[in-house]
Amino acid sequence: MTKDPNEALVGSAPAVRTSSGLEPVPAGRVGSWLATLDAGYFAAVMATGIVSIGAGLLGQTLLALVLLWVTAVAFVILLAAYLTRAVRFPRRFAQSLREPGTAVSYFTVVAGTNVLATGLVNHGLWALALGMGIAAFALWLGLTYGLFCSIVLAGNRPLLREITGVWLVWVVGTQSVAVLAASLAPHLDWLPGRNAAGSLAVVFWGVGVVLYLILVVIIFLRLFLIETTPKEMGPAYWILMGATAISVRAAAGILSLSQTAPDPLITGMHPFILGLAVVLWSFGSWFIPMLVLFGLWRYFVRGYSWGYEPKLWSVVFPLGMYTVASQTLGKAADIGFMTSLAGTWVWVGIAAWLAVTLLLLVAFVGSLRTREAARSER
Repeated sequence: MTKDPNEALVGSAPAVRTSSGLEPVPAGRVGSWLATLDAGYFAAVMATGIVSIGAGLLGQTLLALVLLWVTAVAFVILLAAYLTRAVRFPRRFAQSLREPGTAVSYFTVVAGTNVLATGLVNHGLWALALGMGIAAFALWLGLTYGLFCSIVLAGNRPLLREITGVWLVWVVGTQSVAVLAASLAPHLDWLPGRNAAGSLAVVFWGVGVVLYLILVVIIFLRLFLIETTPKEMGPAYWILMGATAISVRAAAGILSLSQTAPDPLITGMHPFILGLAVVLWSFGSWFIPMLVLFGLWRYFVRGYSWGYEPKLWSVVFPLGMYTVASQTLGKAADIGFMTSLAGTWVWVGIAAWLAVTLLLLVAFVGSLRTREAARSER
């Protein structure tokens, strides 16, 4: 089964249970893109931002700065697109929130905002990052309890087949709060509760780890019990590794706080956090070859199209986050082989970002040519 590589530019939203009364898709390129905008498109912000942070950690200062600017531009464009879609196509937007499999993708907005904010902290813009973090935290609250109540109380229960790797972006969004809180903590020591940010990081890290354990069991059951199609075996399964990587990054941030600003809570949990971080890093590393095999099966055995799709950013983000997780945990716990691995792996993340960007440009140019040909035939 193949698909048109240009389709993602104008109609890339995940499949939802359609209902009557939705706004029609406009004929124009921009209008049609907004109407069918993928709920998880903020993964592009996540991916670009984390590759920027990884490059900065490994000494690629200029590249990190350029990618940070690209992240900021992508953030502004996509945020405007999401808000415009909510206003211009309210029924389509509401439908996406009612469908659990689609609604969970909005956690990419939480994670993308926090990744960009963390990058801004690294450049001294901690006050702006704090404001972005507060907004992301409020969105996380709404999505978390809204999604849970929608499933449990409103009866919008997803089928087991619908619970794919996409659901782990819930974990990524949760851990992104922990990462930003740990990054902001040294800048907030003037507050009366100077350890509040560090404690918040510990709490959200704990919530994220438990969420991961719950969801990964369900997802593995789905993989073992239900036949998987090439379309379903998509890039989103890389979030299985990405969720472990960001959990490790959050743990590394907390461990670093125990060295610079001792807190009874963090000090007491230090051995547990370190041990579990190593376990999560090991599991995520073990799963990388499996994800490569999934991709080989999808593209070479089953002949799936190589065209651009927004979910390809869900491959770039875990690759970039693996670099950051390995570097920060290796540095915080003095594990030399992790920092050595990060120095090499950073180029894997950069190469993946360049590849997906190229596919996006090719698809965009292809869509322009298709529309020009259609106009000339009229």
